[in-house]
Amino acid sequence: MPRSVIGLDIGSTHVRAAEVEFAGGGPARTPSPQVVRFGEVPLPHGAVRDGEVAEASTVATAIRQLWAQTKFSHKDVVLGIGNQRVIVRDLQLPFMPPAQIRSSLPFQVADMLPVAVEDAVLDFVATGTATGETGPMLNGLLVAATKDTVHANTEVVEAAGLRPMMVDLGAFALTRVMTRGDLAQRTVALVDIGARVTTVVIAAQGQPKLVRMLPSGGHDVTESVAGALQIPLGEAENAKRHIGVGFAHSPELAPAVQAIQTVTSALVEAVRNTFVYYASTTPASTPDIIVLTGGGSQLPGLGQYLSSACRLPVTLGQPFTGMKLSSHVPTAVVDHQHALAVPLGLAFGVAA
Repeated sequence: MPRSVIGLDIGSTHVRAAEVEFAGGGPARTPSPQVVRFGEVPLPHGAVRDGEVAEASTVATAIRQLWAQTKFSHKDVVLGIGNQRVIVRDLQLPFMPPAQIRSSLPFQVADMLPVAVEDAVLDFVATGTATGETGPMLNGLLVAATKDTVHANTEVVEAAGLRPMMVDLGAFALTRVMTRGDLAQRTVALVDIGARVTTVVIAAQGQPKLVRMLPSGGHDVTESVAGALQIPLGEAENAKRHIGVGFAHSPELAPAVQAIQTVTSALVEAVRNTFVYYASTTPASTPDIIVLTGGGSQLPGLGQYLSSACRLPVTLGQPFTGMKLSSHVPTAVVDHQHALAVPLGLAFGVAA
C-alpha cells in the first residue's frame, strides 16, 4: 500500500509543506516517490524570529490557511527544526544498541552542552563505526535542542489542528533528499540559504558528517539593501535580485552594491571556513561539489562567488530529481523547487 507523508517547514518568511507518497517499503523501495501536494503561505515580518516561533497565533493561523488551501490528505506531519539554539557536534560512543544509546545519552553528553541536560532534547545519529582502545565504537552526530525551542514548534502545530508525529533536524532532511541519484556516492557540501539561517551540511555517501547553522540568510541581504537605499522591504527584495553579486551598476546603486557585498562576503567566508575546518579534521573526504538550495540561493552571482571563494563547482539543487509530480502540483513549482528541499526531506525521514 502506498504511504503518504507530509513534511512541514516553519521558516522565517513562509510555512511550507510537501506531501510525498512512497511504496510500502519507504524511500529505499520507491525508485520514484510522488509529490502529491505542495503549498506555502507567507508569514508577516517578526512572526518567526531567528528560526523560532515568536507569534504563535499568527503562525498557527498561517498553517491552518495552508491546509485549507492545499487540501492535504491528512493532518499527521513531520516537523523540522533548525536554528542557532540547536547544537550539532561530533560524538563517539561505545558500540551499543539504539535503546541503550538513548538512555545513556544524557550522562554521556552533560559536560558538552551549554544548557542543563534536563532542559535539552537529545538525539544521536550514527554515521559509521571505528575500533577504539576499549573495543568497537560508533561515530556520529549529537543533536541537542532546547526543549522550549522544540515545544514552541510542536505547540503551534497542535494549535493549528495538526498532529506532529516526529520532529527532525532540517539539516538531516536536506541530506536525505539531496544525496540521491548521482550524488549518493559522492562527498557533497549542501548549502541551504534560508531567510535568516543558512544550513551547511557535508555529507559523504549519503551520511551527514558535519552540520553548521549560520545566523545569516537572504532576508539579511534584503534588509541591507532597504537600509542602503531607504526603500521598503518589498522594493528592496526586487532591487536585490536586480543588483546581484559581482555585477557593475550605475553610481546611484553603489550603496546597495556595497551593502550586498558586505552581507554576502561574510556569509561566504563563514561557509568557506566550515569547509576548511572539515578538511583539517577529515582530509581523506573533502567535498567535491557544492549544492545550493533555499530561497536565498537565487541571488544572481552568488553561486559563482561561492565557487570562486571555495574553489569548488557549485550547482543549484534539484530536489525533484527522480520524483513524479501529481496533477495537484502546479508545473510552475518546478522552477521553485530549490526552496522545497527541507519539507520534501522531512517526508523522506519518517518514511524510511
